[in-house]
Amino acid sequence: MKTLSIDVRRAEPQDARAISETHRMSWLHAYGGIIPHKPLIRMVDRRGETWWRKATRGPATLLVLDVAGTIAGYATLGLNRARVLPQEGEIYEIYLRPEYQGLGLGRMLFGEGRRLLKSLGCEGLICWCLEDSEMADRFFRSAGGIDVAEGMEDFGEKELKKIGFVWS
Repeated sequence: MKTLSIDVRRAEPQDARAISETHRMSWLHAYGGIIPHKPLIRMVDRRGETWWRKATRGPATLLVLDVAGTIAGYATLGLNRARVLPQEGEIYEIYLRPEYQGLGLGRMLFGEGRRLLKSLGCEGLICWCLEDSEMADRFFRSAGGIDVAEGMEDFGEKELKKIGFVWS
């Protein structure tokens, strides 16, 4: 019998190419039909391997979900950027390759992100998602998030509403 290894760990510079591929696949899957095509492609193209290599050394913490040697997902997290809200921690991004969604792995990655922020002394957590992203909305609600804030995100030719989910 073979054992499948699943690990959430901090990203290393050598993970940059795999994170870039995961980013591309997950964003095109998550936002196709929501964010206009041209701005979406520009956003994805800006975050190539070099960008992600720098991100592994940046101020935000970058976690990867490693499934048997494949980077199946990633999360970025740090201090809350919306200073008007009392939550101290924020998960800026959490994405999985489409073929790894619906298996409980996103919840595992999310839980590790929450634990890490708490261990760093952050009280409370906020995560933002586009209102039109039913997958993200369903994920955050099922994880116990309460939607308490709204904002707008500009994508060139279109503004989209975003929702802030919090955990205490």
